[in-house]
Amino acid sequence: MVCVVGEAGREHALAVALKESAAEVIVAPGNSGIAAFPGAEGIRVSSISPEALEADLFVIGPEANLVRGLADELRAAGKLVLGPGAEGARLEGSKVWMKSILDRANVPTARWRSFSDPIQAKAFLSSLKPPYVIKTDGLAAGKGVLVTNALEEAESDVEAKLAGRAFGEAGRVVVIEEAMAGPEVSLLALCDGRKAVPLPPARDAKRLQDGDRGPNTGGMGAFSPVPDVTAAVQEEIVERCIEPTLAALQREGIDYRGVLYAGCMLTEEGPKVVEFNVRFGDPEAQVVLPRLGGDLTGLLMEAAQGDLRSFAQVRPEAAVCVVLASEGYPVRSRRNQPMVAPKPFPGVTILQAGSRMDEEGNLLTNGGRVLDVVATGSDLAQARERAYEAVAAHAWPGAQWRNDIAGHAVSGGGG
Repeated sequence: MVCVVGEAGREHALAVALKESAAEVIVAPGNSGIAAFPGAEGIRVSSISPEALEADLFVIGPEANLVRGLADELRAAGKLVLGPGAEGARLEGSKVWMKSILDRANVPTARWRSFSDPIQAKAFLSSLKPPYVIKTDGLAAGKGVLVTNALEEAESDVEAKLAGRAFGEAGRVVVIEEAMAGPEVSLLALCDGRKAVPLPPARDAKRLQDGDRGPNTGGMGAFSPVPDVTAAVQEEIVERCIEPTLAALQREGIDYRGVLYAGCMLTEEGPKVVEFNVRFGDPEAQVVLPRLGGDLTGLLMEAAQGDLRSFAQVRPEAAVCVVLASEGYPVRSRRNQPMVAPKPFPGVTILQAGSRMDEEGNLLTNGGRVLDVVATGSDLAQARERAYEAVAAHAWPGAQWRNDIAGHAVSGGGG
């Protein structure tokens, strides 16, 4: 049995993928939408804490659990875990620590400085050219980044973060970076502490609205493969970004067993790291996992055991994920809106990210990002067509989604 720790769309995607090679998958705590998912035989949810469960493998989804040391607690109890301990999770838990690791490892990234004093931060901003990039040091659910061409907006953002108004303690220190230009790519790698096995690349859409407009979100969709990320580009990211970072963690005495997620900008000088995450991305996992074949459970167990011997088997199909979000997201999500029960569509999986079942068996919204509509196809065009056909059938009044996921890639571009 495999225990997937978490409660959102990423965890549902993991459960669906792992069920192909595991006899049983339990999602803790999961959500009641996952429990009612059609075709969920062999997948169940449990409100019991992971520490009280027994399983052959624990796969931890959310970054907050990793940062607080859940992997350490489970390993101390003799359990096999995919996910870094608290020390390794600092790569995502503190952008200052992450950037310092990159500098020591000579990994290409944007020039940066950190600040806790607003006067010093604003003085540094005035020395830069727009666009301005301001990030919270701590976790902010993917929403702690502002990119703006307006100096006044950048200064206001710095003041709000450092005062604790925007993101509480997570924003009491900010990282200000020079902006980088180029398309972004997410490359996830399984790590056993010494080796890194890359998974298929993906590209996500972070802004709320079409054309990359509106506020940052946790992610409004993703697709894989990425046409402009060739095998040579992927190899360069592994060699210049992922492997040196893993080696730097080793030098720090950190045995990193889990997913190392490199968010990179493909600049004119080559790939540069925007950020590292320490878990399966969301919504990147939703398009990477359906493209993996073979014994996924066995592959994750090898990484957790510190002995990766296998490589990821990649299916030729393409995958597209479109997120359906609540009205008001990402500021204040409207909950308890009636939803349509999942309907069958060829090549489509409806993942429950933020939904719940009421006592009468009705499906209701229960979060910001509510559904992940994931479609596979022979190419991105077919996967995209299938995804949006299913989106139209599952949208509820007030739902938000982007209409341009993978659109540029299908029309001949990269994004």
